[in-house]
Amino acid sequence: MSSSPNTLFFRIETVHDVSSARRKGLMLAMDMGFQTADATKIAVVISELGRNIVSYAGKGTITVLSQAGDNSRKYIKIIADDRGPGIKNLNQVLDGGYTTSGGMGLGVSGSRKLMDEFNIRTGEGEGTTITALKWL
Repeated sequence: MSSSPNTLFFRIETVHDVSSARRKGLMLAMDMGFQTADATKIAVVISELGRNIVSYAGKGTITVLSQAGDNSRKYIKIIADDRGPGIKNLNQVLDGGYTTSGGMGLGVSGSRKLMDEFNIRTGEGEGTTITALKWL
């Protein structure tokens, strides 16, 4: 028997929203059976993508989908979505070390390295949607 994905949905406007999403994502990953290291990676990605939403777009959403059915491979998928300015220098951002906010420039590139699958859809003035998946 296979279950449908479970969904956690978070409106992201403040660092408090990011913290709440991170904590609940970590709990979900641990409950699904992810080892502590991988559950922490999931929480870090939720936090990094959430902070980017707050810093660059002002508001957006994070959706966390989990598939934990008996007959299918388990995973957590994170979808970070905003209608902000988009990522102007995507290749530089993905290479790491590029920032316009004075940070280290490792949020997106680091998140990409922590996950098994990572996809970005962005357009200048159109916002950004990042989908990241971690297999159990």
